[in-house]
Amino acid sequence: MLSTPKSMNQNFLYNEFPTFLKKYFPFKVQKISLNAGFTCPNRDGTKGLGGCTYCNNQTFNPAYCKTEKSITQQLEEGKVFFSHKYPEMKYLAYFQAYTNTYGELENLKRKYEEALNTSDVVGLVIGTRPDCMPDSLLDYLEQISKQTFVLVEYGIESTSNETLKRINRGHTFADTTSAVQRTAARGLLTGGHVILGLPGETHSGMVEQAGVLSQLPLTTLKIHQLQLIRGTKMAREYEEHPEQFQLFDIEKYIDVVIEYIEHLRPDIVLERFISQSPKELLIAPDWGLKNYEFTARIQKKMKEKGTWQGKRFS
Repeated sequence: MLSTPKSMNQNFLYNEFPTFLKKYFPFKVQKISLNAGFTCPNRDGTKGLGGCTYCNNQTFNPAYCKTEKSITQQLEEGKVFFSHKYPEMKYLAYFQAYTNTYGELENLKRKYEEALNTSDVVGLVIGTRPDCMPDSLLDYLEQISKQTFVLVEYGIESTSNETLKRINRGHTFADTTSAVQRTAARGLLTGGHVILGLPGETHSGMVEQAGVLSQLPLTTLKIHQLQLIRGTKMAREYEEHPEQFQLFDIEKYIDVVIEYIEHLRPDIVLERFISQSPKELLIAPDWGLKNYEFTARIQKKMKEKGTWQGKRFS
C-alpha cells in the first residue's frame, strides 16, 4: 500500500487531464470530434458483423460531425462551436467515430495531415481498437509525434476475455496488452477506455481490473459507466433479460469509481468518469448529470473519505 502522496500535493486526489495538457501546451486546448468516414473490422465482416453489442456511434457525434463534410469543414465548424469560450483557444483533432486506424496507410496519413494542416490544430487524438495498429502506422505516428502532439486511445472496455466475447468485441485482452506495449515503446502517448458495469462483471472484478491495467504503460484512461442505447443489440438483450444487468445508480457508481481510482497506478492520467449520450438515444441509466457535475461529486466524496489515486495500489 502506498503512503499519501503529500510530496506531490497536499490536496492530491487524482491526476487530472487538464493538468496533463498544461505540460504540453501553454494555452487552452479543446478536442474537436471528427467522423472521418472509417468503419470497423467488427462491422464489415473482417472480424464480425453488427459491431459491439453496446455500440451506437450516433452517441459520439456532435451536430457538426458528419461524414459528408470534409475533415477541414468539421474542424472549422467545431472551432466556431467552441471559440466563444476562449477566443485564443487551440484544438486537438479527435478522430473518434469507429476505428480510426483501419485503412490503407496512405489514406490514413492524408486524413491525419489534413487535420494537422488546419489552422489552430496543434495535435491529434486517435481513437481505435487494439487489433488495428500495424507497425507501419506506428512508424508514421512515431515520426510525426516528434513535431506534434499525438495521443493514441485504445478501446479496451474490459480485461476479461469472457466479457469481451459476450459483448462481441472481436479481440482479446492479449491484443490490448500487445497494442499498448508496442505503442508506448515508440514513445507515443497511449490512452485507454474502459466501461464499468458490463453484463456478467462483478464489483470485485471491476476493482481488480484497475490493478491489471496499471501493469500496462498507459498514459491516460477514460472510465465510463455502461449505458443502454436505443438500437443496439445490448438494448434488446436488456429488454429480454433485465435480470442479467446491474445498472448503477449514481451513488453506487461514485463508490465503484473511487475504489477503482484507489487501485490504479498513481501516475495514470484520468480524463473522465462518465459518458453522456443524447437523451433521445439513452435508455438507462439517466442521471441527468453533466461531466463536470459528476467530477465535482467524485472529488467531494474523495475528500470526505480522505482517499486518493493509488492509495491501495501495490
